[in-house]
Amino acid sequence: MSKKQKTIKEKVSLSGVGIHTGKTVNMTIKPAPVNHGFAFSRVDLEGSPIIEAKVEYVVNTQRGTNLEKNGVQIQTSEHVLAAAVGLDIDNLLIELDSPEPPIMDGSSKYFVEALEKAGIEDQDAEIEEYVVKEIISFKDEITGSEIILMPSDNYEITTMVDFGTKILGTQNATLDKISDFKEEIADARTFSFLHEIEMLLENDLIKGGDLNNAIVYVDKELSSGTMEKLKKAFKKENISVKPNGILDNLTLHWANEAARHKLLDVIGD
Repeated sequence: MSKKQKTIKEKVSLSGVGIHTGKTVNMTIKPAPVNHGFAFSRVDLEGSPIIEAKVEYVVNTQRGTNLEKNGVQIQTSEHVLAAAVGLDIDNLLIELDSPEPPIMDGSSKYFVEALEKAGIEDQDAEIEEYVVKEIISFKDEITGSEIILMPSDNYEITTMVDFGTKILGTQNATLDKISDFKEEIADARTFSFLHEIEMLLENDLIKGGDLNNAIVYVDKELSSGTMEKLKKAFKKENISVKPNGILDNLTLHWANEAARHKLLDVIGD
């Protein structure tokens, strides 16, 4: 059954901060013609260079899916792309005046809302679908991460996360219809562990991070020195650990929110 390509009816804009750079960023998502796909444009640079969301431009996946073309970078691209794919959109131009999209609350929620506000419309061209005909798998021997694609008559994505920590344990999440993305996956927020936060702070990263745009699991003893660093980094006088091991006053949307967020990342990637 043929499907029409889709884009949005009008442009829409959001502003926020980049989670790693801490820089204020303005993002405008615009309609794009058929067969355009997804692409980012750095409007803060001369000539507004364009970086297409293609695998050949992925330079690393440390703390996000990061793209680079001709020396121009886009960091943490996956959350806004997940919103586009989750709403079954095919063609968009995403303009940024900074290297990374705004982190918002660490999920795809606000990007979904913006795209729906802009309106989604069919275009005069059909989608070319890639059909998986044999098992495709890849394993990172260093991290142990593994991805497997299998032929199927139905759409289904399942993620399992296990970081070897008691605080998070093993979690699973499944999505069997892309139309359920908005309700089941879009609100799942990014997460980190206390030991990672310490490392990121030491490396002058997460300048735009706060306790409203990421879930922090406390996987080690929280020393008074680390607590002071966190208070300074997140500009908060009081930080506490909840009984479920989460830093500060965040409430989980789902018990398996971490696995749902990884599913969000897979869709964005």
